[in-house]
Amino acid sequence: AGEGASISDGDYEAAGATLGDRAATVKDADIVFGVQGPDPEAIGGAKPGAWIVAGMNPFGERPRVDAYAAKGYEALAMEFMPRITRAQSMDILSSQSNLAGYKAVVLAAAEYGRAFPMMMTAAGTVSAARAFIMGVGVAGLQAIATARRLGAQVSATDVRSATKEQIQSLGAKPIFVEAVAGIEGEGAGGYATEMSEDYQKAQAALVSSHIAKQDIVITTALIPGRPAPRLISDAQVATMRAGSVIIDLAAESGGNVEGSISGQTVVRHGVKIIGGKNMASTLAADASALFSRNLYNFLSAFWDKEAGKPVLDEEIGNAIRLTQGGKVVNERLLA
Repeated sequence: AGEGASISDGDYEAAGATLGDRAATVKDADIVFGVQGPDPEAIGGAKPGAWIVAGMNPFGERPRVDAYAAKGYEALAMEFMPRITRAQSMDILSSQSNLAGYKAVVLAAAEYGRAFPMMMTAAGTVSAARAFIMGVGVAGLQAIATARRLGAQVSATDVRSATKEQIQSLGAKPIFVEAVAGIEGEGAGGYATEMSEDYQKAQAALVSSHIAKQDIVITTALIPGRPAPRLISDAQVATMRAGSVIIDLAAESGGNVEGSISGQTVVRHGVKIIGGKNMASTLAADASALFSRNLYNFLSAFWDKEAGKPVLDEEIGNAIRLTQGGKVVNERLLA
């Protein structure tokens, strides 16, 4: 069941699980957990009203959400978990983005044809690589920390003012648009939003002047429910030194970098552009351990002993519940 993550069937059985094929496992289930939202037809044996708990990609997989509603399932999107203190241990985006940010830097180091740290040898000095992180959420912060550990000179940017101090706390240099106001504080729910045209122009000018001096660029910017914002144009890529590497962690959502393709490496102007695709899954054992702990924390936090089932509170229930009673009920999908 977990061979790809180096977890044997025996390991699952030792932990108390019963193994079986999908149809037998799902039959009469009250709760179905998944990494991604399962095909509604594949879980047809689950009880009416069963919880389907997974990363749902509701905006990209709306027909699937509608199908859950039609079958009477209560679909819960774990990526819609609100950014509040008591929900941190259930936040799958944070746990998986942390791994993705780390792996992006490790991948960049492997693809880059030079060393990351400065090295002083009898044969001469090797200069440190210069890494630029665009988007300072969970993935970006981990990318900064990892690049610093590998010895790179790191700079970073974000549209949210609160991230400047976070960048500095990790020993990196903040690169911010000063002439046009960005987002004060952390932004709504800790997420960035689409910026004004004036800000985008100022940001493009800032990036153009900075990116030409960089060896490694890692982009992580996402806007919930919208295509990823375009941060780097082909013309800006052309200003970078041949042999430089760009990792686009937003490639699956349309990409921050012009020309990036999810799951592929494209070479433009001598620069490698690597489109990230489910980067956390390349660290399968850790990704599985963290994801399953998120699910356990979620289930245990809301388990009602008297009712013999989990009961969601209003704040988290309204945030993550997509379907109920045969209807799509989430405000973000109805807006």
